[in-house]
Amino acid sequence: MTTYEFPLNERIRTLLRLEDLFAKFGFFMSQDHRLDHHTALLTLFEIIEVGSRADLKSDLLQELDRQRASLVQFRGHPGVDRHMLEDTLASIDSTATQLNQCNGRLGYHLRDNEFLMIIRSRCTIPGGVCEFDLPGYHRWQSRSAQARRTDIEAWFEPMRPLAKAIELVLKILRHSGEMNVVIAEQGNYTQQMSGKTFQLLRVDLPSDLEVVPEFSANKYMLWIRFNIPNANGISKNNPYLDAFEFKIRLCNL
Repeated sequence: MTTYEFPLNERIRTLLRLEDLFAKFGFFMSQDHRLDHHTALLTLFEIIEVGSRADLKSDLLQELDRQRASLVQFRGHPGVDRHMLEDTLASIDSTATQLNQCNGRLGYHLRDNEFLMIIRSRCTIPGGVCEFDLPGYHRWQSRSAQARRTDIEAWFEPMRPLAKAIELVLKILRHSGEMNVVIAEQGNYTQQMSGKTFQLLRVDLPSDLEVVPEFSANKYMLWIRFNIPNANGISKNNPYLDAFEFKIRLCNL
């Protein structure tokens, strides 16, 4: 199965963007080549830009608190996995405690790092980080992979609690809602939303099905269009006309 996700509000869109950036950052940081570590820094700058919303921390704390209050009610209920419930509650408590200790906006601590801010400003210029532009950065890149990685990890460390909070909130969100098997016909699927508010749409398509979904939604209606990509990967105005089954989940915290 290939899973597609479509955020249904701006807050979840921001969390998904940050989750994607954190994953890319972790991958490139774990590599050894200097170009991988350069890409890790570029990704770190993107994280700062996307996560600069002042209310991101408070939003996550409120959501964790709300989820904890909701889950506590299931203690002692028959059919509830007690160990899984307690593990989830402990994870929420630990994540919220660490997040509460973070000061300022995401990445705010790096704004006083002159070395990184010079690199960041040069990255906006095409070809602006050549060794003759930033000899100090060139020297840093010539250090051992482990030395560079140690620096990058130290720069990232204050962001780790927020990354963990985003991971946990999205994990809970993805497991909410009911998975349904539905049928697309003539390259389209529609579903009435009946005014209900959802935060995330998840669609599972067979991996061997050569279609690309396009989503649009409001509080009254959901539309999914399935197009066949051409040789260049463009999938506009070329609907997949055969009927097929797929799975859909509307998620809400």
